Amino acid sequence: MNLSTALEQAAAKQGGKAAYHFLDQTATYEELNMAVQRFASGLKTLGIEQGDHVALIAGNSPHFIVALYGALRAGVTVIPINPLYSPEEISYIVQNGDAKAVILLDILVPLVNKLDASLPLVEHYIVCETNDERVKRGEPKQFSIYEKMKTFSEVINIGLLPFYPPVVDENETAVILYTSGTTGKPKGAMLSHKNLYSNARDIASYLQFSGKDRIITVLPMFHVFCLTVCLNAPLISGATMIIFPKFSPKEVFAQAKHYEATVFAGVPTMYNFLYQASEGHLEDFSSIRLCISGGSSMPVALLENFEKKFNVRVSEGYGLSEASPVTAFNPLDRPRKAGSIGCSISNVENKVVNELGEEVPTGEVGELIVWGPNVMKGYYKQPEETDAAIKDGWLYTGDLARQDEEGYFYIVDRKKDLIIVGGYNVYPREVEEVLYSHQDIVEGAVLGVPDPNYGEAVLAFVVSKNEQLTKGELMEYCRSRLADYKLPKEIEFLTELPKNTTGKILRRALKKQVLKN
Repeated sequence: MNLSTALEQAAAKQGGKAAYHFLDQTATYEELNMAVQRFASGLKTLGIEQGDHVALIAGNSPHFIVALYGALRAGVTVIPINPLYSPEEISYIVQNGDAKAVILLDILVPLVNKLDASLPLVEHYIVCETNDERVKRGEPKQFSIYEKMKTFSEVINIGLLPFYPPVVDENETAVILYTSGTTGKPKGAMLSHKNLYSNARDIASYLQFSGKDRIITVLPMFHVFCLTVCLNAPLISGATMIIFPKFSPKEVFAQAKHYEATVFAGVPTMYNFLYQASEGHLEDFSSIRLCISGGSSMPVALLENFEKKFNVRVSEGYGLSEASPVTAFNPLDRPRKAGSIGCSISNVENKVVNELGEEVPTGEVGELIVWGPNVMKGYYKQPEETDAAIKDGWLYTGDLARQDEEGYFYIVDRKKDLIIVGGYNVYPREVEEVLYSHQDIVEGAVLGVPDPNYGEAVLAFVVSKNEQLTKGELMEYCRSRLADYKLPKEIEFLTELPKNTTGKILRRALKKQVLKN
């Protein structure tokens, strides 16, 4: 069993039921499965074969679902990419991921047109039509990639039926998710069909998803949290997705009330904006049976205030891309413990160990490690990184945690130096690489500081050899090379950075200075 066959079974059992609502569109399970079948056939007609890789830059839309499931049905590996990434970031992932085709929003055509020369392996650009006026004004024939372009509709239309999908082994790579790397370059976590299906199945069972559920899908689909909890798990369960192209508190409340949504999943930043929004009222979430939070720790005060205002239960969980992603969640049949990530979900084992890999006593802090059918195959083309992350089948998360006597886990600290901005991971080294690439920067250091809206914000310290260089100029330099959420909120110029005796920059000393001030 895999995600594609699970969708086929759902279509056979309840073909007339709504699979999703998106703006003014609704598709049944039968319609969705037929579109997936035609897209899979269309890919094969284009010469994209089993084992090939395609990049998917489609945002939250039916295009994303059809492309993802169509590619999986054809035995093709999908590389989801954040549409907000900078050209450099997109180019690196497409190149490193050996993508043979890129499925993209029409608004991104001008961007990839400029990148095409650096993407020699890409043979096809499949353009998702959103009727964006900026694309309409630029005649497609003016783009140098015009000969490689096909619209999404064209690919579906060239698909021949009946289409007989290839036999796909459950251990074949289904998706490669690129995560921020400590070395400054993202690493591609290879998730197999078994990894993705098992986690969707197990989290759906753990959270008691059913065909009666209507799940708000507003988290970004390219992110593994949404991919499993708000897309794959609902489709496995025969539930209905209420898809949002972007997060808007006003729209979330309106659509939740209109469709009588039963499940909301978001990161703490979203909960904060919903709580603060003047549009939000008790009756808007009256049909919600469960609120799910992940991506980063939610402040207990926010969790309790949100529950009180909307009379709902907010349950936190834990996951990471390398684990497809969910490993722990607060159980529904026992008390929810504020500040805890809950207990191990079905078929997954979490353990807290010391530096020797030995399990520590209850209550003691150690590194959280994970075992289960959801643990990734490894990092794409990075065997050394894989060996460092997976030992004897256990995934070492790098997060410090403790476990209480009832089996609930608590994250004590995150991966060293990791910054989480609105649920997105930002590694300081990645931002520092950009700073160091500026001709006037001698040295730099980046760290996370508390932020009332996004949980954390990026703060940069730099030493410049050019006294005329301004914060604004350096910020613009970073903006052209980094996604917006990775940009420093503030840049401070110093004459020197604190270092230890070996010359290593001391981020902790900088953080102490910030917190002191």
